[in-house]
This record gives sequence, structure tokens and C-alpha cells, in this order.
Amino acid sequence: MTADAWTRAVRHQLRLGRLLPLGDRRDGAWVAERAAEAVLRGAAERVRGVRLGALRIALADPGDTQEPAVPPPPGALPPGPLRITAGFAAVATEPLPEAASRLRTALATASAERLGLVVAEVDLQVTVLLDHMDDMAVVDDVDGLDRLDDADRLDDADHDPAADIDHVDDVDQVDGIDGDAQSQVAAAALAVPGVVRLTGALGGLGRAVHMEEVAGEGALPRLHARVELAVRADRRAVDVAREVRAAVGEALPAHPTVAVLVTKVD
Repeated sequence: MTADAWTRAVRHQLRLGRLLPLGDRRDGAWVAERAAEAVLRGAAERVRGVRLGALRIALADPGDTQEPAVPPPPGALPPGPLRITAGFAAVATEPLPEAASRLRTALATASAERLGLVVAEVDLQVTVLLDHMDDMAVVDDVDGLDRLDDADRLDDADHDPAADIDHVDDVDQVDGIDGDAQSQVAAAALAVPGVVRLTGALGGLGRAVHMEEVAGEGALPRLHARVELAVRADRRAVDVAREVRAAVGEALPAHPTVAVLVTKVD
């Protein structure tokens, strides 16, 4: 890989944000923070009287985590309760606790029902206070951060079509791994309802199916697969990930362990 390609890969991986655990330790699934943020911002847009600003999702307590049941993606957070931290603009014509309560409910509900994140806390702070509801339309930037739009524009500018896979013929072959096995994994994942396409986002290598041998419980190593994908917005991300794991695990005679990384919700 050239230096420019590695630079693009690092930039793309940084734009994914944290890799957040979906469900619990048994689910073997993660979602990119940027993908989760897009879903939460969409939910916040429907909340009357507020505008969401900077938003971050992280572990609520780094000491309260569990070992995942399968090898995680590189740099992924371990399973554990999460905390959403966000700033928002509100109007002074109603009590701020009521506006915050509506926004908190919307964020918590979207996290659980649309993604499958285990959220323990939603920490909100008013960063802009407006005199009238009409002023909400002219708030272009809350607390200096509406980073989602900027990141999406950068993604579009740097996007390599080869990183999106909607057909098994597009799967890259990897030295040391049976190409037929990768194609079978890709086909099994693409057949799951709710999977829009496979994505080669992590590391920016344009490779959606990553397969390797990892140390097993016994003396022999075991095959492990990681699948990166985009899911439909009308299906709960963790449910799709569970079905992908089951399908991929049954697709190969070796019954590999499987981790799923959701990089986008369309």
C-alpha cells in the first residue's frame, strides 16, 4: 500500500469514531460511533424546541466492562454500559428541564430501539439559550460543532467505490485464506435481511470480510471472521448483526467465530 493510501486509511478510520459495543458480550457486534451519531441526530431533529450540538458516546464506567465472546475489531470498546454526552440549544420560553427530558428520552429510545446500544446515562448540557422558537431556524452551529455534515462531505470526497461490496464477485482475496471461504462469508452476510451492502471501512483497505486464525480454547487455532457492513435504517442494527453472525457461522464447515462491525445505517 502506498503512503497516500495509508494516509487515507488512517483518516477514514479516525472518522469512524469509537467502535461501540452493540448488545451484550454474547452478541459479538459493534457499531461505529459516527454511524450511531447519525441515527441519534435524526431522532433529535424530531424533538420540539431543541437542537442537538456536540455529541459523544463512550463507556459510562471503563471499569464496568466484560470480555467479548469473540475477538473484537481492532480498537473496539469492550461490552459495557455507555454514556451519551451532548450539548443542545433550547428556547427560554419553557422550562429547560422539560426540553432536556424530551431530548434525553429521544436519544435513549433511539439508542435502544434502533441500534441496540446499552445506554446507562444521557448527560445533557444547554450550550445555547435562545429567546424565541423562531431563532432555532438560524442556529447554524451549536457549540461550534455540527461535525457530522463535515465528516460526511469528507467521506464523499475520499470515498473509494471499491470499499462498498454488494456482490460476492467484489470480495478481495487475501493471502493465506481460502478465497472461496471469503466469498461464502460475503454471500451469507449479504443474504441477511437488513444488510444493505458490505463495507471495507476499518483501516480503509476496501476489504469487508477479514478472516484469520486465532488461538482457540484448545491447542489448535480457530478460524475467526470479521464482517463490516451497512444496515437498513428500518431494522435494529444489533438484530441484523446477530443474524449475520449466525448465517456466517453456518456458512463454513469450520463454523468460525464471527464479529460484526456496523459502519453505517442507511
